[in-house]
Amino acid sequence: MTSIRHHPSDELLLAHAGGWLPAGPALVTTVHVEQCTRCAARLALLQETAGQWLEDTPASALHPHALERVLAALDVCDEPEPPASLQGPPPLPAGMAWPRALAGLQITPWRWIGPGMRYSRVRLAGDDAFVFLLRLVAGKYLPRHVHTDREFTQVLCGSFHDGRAQFGAGDFDVADSTVHHLPVVQSGGECVCLTAVQGSLAFDGLYGRLLGRLAGLS
Repeated sequence: MTSIRHHPSDELLLAHAGGWLPAGPALVTTVHVEQCTRCAARLALLQETAGQWLEDTPASALHPHALERVLAALDVCDEPEPPASLQGPPPLPAGMAWPRALAGLQITPWRWIGPGMRYSRVRLAGDDAFVFLLRLVAGKYLPRHVHTDREFTQVLCGSFHDGRAQFGAGDFDVADSTVHHLPVVQSGGECVCLTAVQGSLAFDGLYGRLLGRLAGLS
């Protein structure tokens, strides 16, 4: 893998270490940590620190009916759907494989949203983020858009430039409501990203709005 230039902030890694991130952003962060030795070391240190903090925190008594409530909640949970594997993924760079964090998840087949553009939905139970894989060939772009909340992206292969910076394989990005960007896939092959969107995207122009509705992003 090429050198990783963009990483989660320490604040985000701390939230991940403490289990405070929602499922979608946590999955994207986990995939990055799996591919980045620097962030894996940072996360391990933060987890150790958080664990020590918990050990030093005085114990609090649970509600007397806490166990009953947990068991009751488990009883009403729907039976999970059988996991599905990735369908028709593009080849990744030599020596790379799909992230281990995606193993066993329910992932839909690739769906066409335009020439040279595909996406696949990653379904996570109990998460309000829209999590998906986006696959674009060189020269294609996601129309210019802004975010109502945060968008977490991990580049699995290829690269794109969104007007702020270039993001290559292994890079991580968080875009919020202050970011108005147009990600364009760079030359050298397909770009595949794992993305979790909290809230929705607001696309510029008719084409962008139609594409967003087709993919369920707006």
